[in-house]
Amino acid sequence: MAYHDDELDDSAAPLVEHLAELRTRLIRSVLAFVVGFMICFLFGQPLLKFLLAPIENAMHSLGNPNPVMQYTAPQEYFFTLMRIAMVAGLGLSFPAIAYQLWRFVAPGLYKNEQQAFLPFLIASPVLFLLGAAMAHYMVTPLAMKFFLGFADASSLLTAILPDGVTGPVELADAEEEGISIVFNGKVNETLDISLKLILAFGLCFQLPVLLTLMGKAGLVSADGLKAVRKYAVVGILTLAAIITPPDVISQVILFTVVYGLYEISIFLVARFEAQRDENADEEDEDEDIDVNDL
Repeated sequence: MAYHDDELDDSAAPLVEHLAELRTRLIRSVLAFVVGFMICFLFGQPLLKFLLAPIENAMHSLGNPNPVMQYTAPQEYFFTLMRIAMVAGLGLSFPAIAYQLWRFVAPGLYKNEQQAFLPFLIASPVLFLLGAAMAHYMVTPLAMKFFLGFADASSLLTAILPDGVTGPVELADAEEEGISIVFNGKVNETLDISLKLILAFGLCFQLPVLLTLMGKAGLVSADGLKAVRKYAVVGILTLAAIITPPDVISQVILFTVVYGLYEISIFLVARFEAQRDENADEEDEDEDIDVNDL
């Protein structure tokens, strides 16, 4: 019985050590995020101007020489900077967090597994930045021009006339006889669109990393991904309709990008499967040679 207790104590020791190691890595990751958050909060205003640049450019292109954004609650601007600092701080501290994750996972991996896992750890933030850059510099300006230019291009406004009759009138008549409709953008609502697109495209760009890792783990195969391609198309279309603004341009761009990443994932999974089969064949040949030598 005493031997059984000693065996339990010995088996519990590695678990306690792993939990202590996990706690240390989590604390360091949280500290890295806090430092990144504080740095980004100090530069909150330049970051806000950078994120609002697409709508500023869209308003300039539509003939507004002095675009203005507003906030309607005393705390709104402060919490807007807080949100920006949280998102940017997470991105800034991600290398440190990824390093802590790697230090926790690496001791339990074989050398070949470490060499296989490390490229994905590096590729993940790179792909996220590519997706975020595409959203900020390409998709968000198109979405802003679509929303702001829609009313401007129509040149008709639904105005309430002095006699109570509602109907379409020319813009000049609306200014003289009815209600002028102008855009007074709120900082937090406009920022929601920018951050939503940045996060959506950044996360969608993780698809090759996720599917390739699942392929290396044997959870998915290239043939399986090809077999469910039509369901993937429906899923990607649904995803694009949910996470993008309700304009066709953004949805088409997101669908095209994500579907392209899906096809790239199939190619990468197939390539890893071919390499795995080739390595297995080489190991079988080595075993045959050893048996023949005996």
